[in-house]
Amino acid sequence: MFTIEHEFDSTLITFVDEGETPLQEDVVINAFAECVTVEQYDPISGRVQKITFSPEQLDDLAAALDLPEGVYRLIKDDDTSR
Repeated sequence: MFTIEHEFDSTLITFVDEGETPLQEDVVINAFAECVTVEQYDPISGRVQKITFSPEQLDDLAAALDLPEGVYRLIKDDDTSR
């Protein structure tokens, strides 16, 4: 299950683990214009762990999910620095 909420300056997506036990903590993705954060509570440390992606890193992640093993560099069609 997941929820989507539109906040003032971001879109908030929360993934809830409904699978078989042991269940994982909720994963919260907060998409801002300048970055995307992924957060999950860590019951061992008692703290929320946060990872911040730049928009370029998020593009790379999305592309990597559909590619075979290897080393890649994404070049956008509108990239004038080529």
